[in-house]
Amino acid sequence: MSAPNKSYDPVEVEALKPEELERLRDEAFAAFAAAADLAALHEAKIAHTGPTSPLSLANREIGALPPQAKAEAGKRVGMARGAVSKALAARQAELEAERDARVLVEEAVDVTLAYDRAPAGARHPLTTLSERIEDVFVAMGYEVAEGPEVEAEWFNFDALNFEPDHPARAMQDTFFVQDKQGKADSGVVLRTHTSPVQVRTMIDREPPVYVICPGRVYRTDELDATHTPVFTQVELLAIDEGLTMADLKGTLDHMVQALFGTGMSTRLRPNYFPFTEPSAEMDMQCYVCRGESVGNPDRPCRTCSSEGWIELGGCGMVNPRVLIAAGIDPEKYSGFAFGFGIERMLMFRHNVEDMRDMVEGDVRFTRPFGMEI
Repeated sequence: MSAPNKSYDPVEVEALKPEELERLRDEAFAAFAAAADLAALHEAKIAHTGPTSPLSLANREIGALPPQAKAEAGKRVGMARGAVSKALAARQAELEAERDARVLVEEAVDVTLAYDRAPAGARHPLTTLSERIEDVFVAMGYEVAEGPEVEAEWFNFDALNFEPDHPARAMQDTFFVQDKQGKADSGVVLRTHTSPVQVRTMIDREPPVYVICPGRVYRTDELDATHTPVFTQVELLAIDEGLTMADLKGTLDHMVQALFGTGMSTRLRPNYFPFTEPSAEMDMQCYVCRGESVGNPDRPCRTCSSEGWIELGGCGMVNPRVLIAAGIDPEKYSGFAFGFGIERMLMFRHNVEDMRDMVEGDVRFTRPFGMEI
């Protein structure tokens, strides 16, 4: 029996030649160096170290060699693959360091800033003032009544003794709601005051009636420092036996003292309103100078222009025609009513100079009033 042929020299495999392995190694080095980010390096890793990469395929060729050639070929392939893995790890460490440095800059957090980046808001002062006024009268035994803002013309005008040709019905004062045919004489309006709520209350309830009616009203005014087409109004209605102007005056005095401080007083000046008779314009004593600026040039008052009084709203005894329209006997019952705009009172109480600040929704206006509830 013959011995194994140890001098057998097989045909050398091309992929295992030293110069070919060096070329594949250098190509991997170049690909790793050219990778600009970790994503590109990952693609280069797959191409040069993956199961189908040239070096991995060359490693498979070792199995076809005779035993005496495997050791040398395996050593050359292992050195090439080791060098490639080392270069890959070094380049990955460089790119990760660059990424971490970039993240520190791009996602930096300024720890000197306030921790609470969402500023707290506040309830609108018109809301809190309206509720405060309601509380004053609820404590006196009144109830809060509400009604629709889109109102029938009969409730808004006719039941309140507005004649058909009254100027308040004109288009320059009232928003009329069009019907389906586009006509403005639909008999529906955006309420111009909260007085329709009073009429509805008188119809729905039997006297005595003591209600306060806050709500949003609409008039065709331009938006400026002292006017707005949408504003908030509050009205009071009292219907009972034997009510007089003296009861009205006492109620007004109590209201201004509760809202502006003790010692405040009111006065009534004759005026005309279709729904009250007699009617009066209500003034309250200036809460700043308390009348001391009148005739005193050494102490002028900007709030009341040194007149000592501030106009607040209209009032009077309920017109008997209004009572009849609501089905109440004017021979048995009498009543008084008054109303004023809450925006104007807010301007008085807090020296707000521009009414537009109340409607622009800027939290810098509402926040100073706090979170009163």
